[in-house]
Amino acid sequence: MEATNTTMKGWQQDNAGNSLADVHSSVHVPKNSGFFKTLMAYFGPGLMVAVGYMDPGNWATDIAGGARFGYRLLSVVLISNLFAILLQHLSLKLGIATGRDLAQACRDHYSRPVSIGLWLLAEIAIAATDLAEVIGSAIALNLLFGLPITVGILITALDVLLLLYLQNKGFQTIERIVASLIFLIIGCFGYELFVSHPAVAEVVGGLLPRTEIITNPGMLYIAIGILGATVMPHNLYLHSSIVQTRDFGRDDAGRKSAIKFATIDSTVSLFLAFFINAAILILSAATFHFSGNQHVADITDAHRLLDPILGVKLAGVLFAVALLASGQNSTLTGTLAGQIVMEGFLELRIKPWLRRLITRLVAIVPALIVAILYGERGTSELLVFSQVILSLQLSFAVVPLVTFTGDKLKMGRFVNPGWINVLSWAVAVIIIGLNGYLLWDTLF
Repeated sequence: MEATNTTMKGWQQDNAGNSLADVHSSVHVPKNSGFFKTLMAYFGPGLMVAVGYMDPGNWATDIAGGARFGYRLLSVVLISNLFAILLQHLSLKLGIATGRDLAQACRDHYSRPVSIGLWLLAEIAIAATDLAEVIGSAIALNLLFGLPITVGILITALDVLLLLYLQNKGFQTIERIVASLIFLIIGCFGYELFVSHPAVAEVVGGLLPRTEIITNPGMLYIAIGILGATVMPHNLYLHSSIVQTRDFGRDDAGRKSAIKFATIDSTVSLFLAFFINAAILILSAATFHFSGNQHVADITDAHRLLDPILGVKLAGVLFAVALLASGQNSTLTGTLAGQIVMEGFLELRIKPWLRRLITRLVAIVPALIVAILYGERGTSELLVFSQVILSLQLSFAVVPLVTFTGDKLKMGRFVNPGWINVLSWAVAVIIIGLNGYLLWDTLF
């Protein structure tokens, strides 16, 4: 790993090795080419990160929010997305400027006990993410093929074989599959919005924040769930690593160019994720909230009522297809995040299929228990709860990220400007404050 002396002085220990060493600098970036051609070489990591912002956990919180509160929580989706754009910019900048992913940076900065604690919290976040993917995919299989939820949960264990096959085909193959599934989801929801006829003026009004979101406990719970489902901790680790798959120049000029193009990739991709999240909430509000079905709070109910309320037969099928695509997409990126976290914090390299199997088993066991004991309703509630867990873990990834990217010794010339530093800490404080309020309200 090439690094300037200024950057190295900021760390307690040298970087032990490249992040995702088998695909590090494996994607060619053309030299002295035009803007568009260079940008195309950087497109991919942003879409993989965006997947985490449209996984099945988002569906559960967006459906519940739209059905219960109409368009009023759209502002939370928008603000969460703006938070995500900023934090993912910091994440990619950390990876490009220092040659470290966020897990490696934590290991090289904090004491061993603190690093272990952060690793455990990151693993909890990844397990919660995987739990959402397991439940979401199982529900989609149930809706499309009538498979029992418990059977669908067990089938999700087989995706290890799919991942093994794809990882042997190269990193850009995974990126292309992810992109294809994203555009499939966009197509499905484009149709859903067309047939649901949402009230445009009320949708625009819903993008404006209101104090009611903070003062209404039920609304706040869903809002924090949306925040947890949108700004996901594992994505901060993921992005700081996969931007390093590009073969950019490891000097200041090369890093500056890489940060610019990677930021464009990330921002455009996250606006696609915003469209999908907003579309789910708008669809839920237009279809359920204003038709007297405010009780709809889970994916299964939403699917069951879409066709009769909208009066079209394709709505429910496309909804389930998009859900399955969402679950499979999230599975691909969740695997990489788990590998990055384990290797970065512990310098422990195990075979990807074994890492994937361990993570999936951790998710399958609680999902199976809840499905057997409480049925579909229980798994849907577990899905929403998993997103609140993610939100509670988020601070422990955000604070180190903001700290590192604001440290001139670590970042050199790529340190955050003053205004970005202030904005980043404001976002971190808001996240910590909302989570603290949720804990207090839940416990007391």
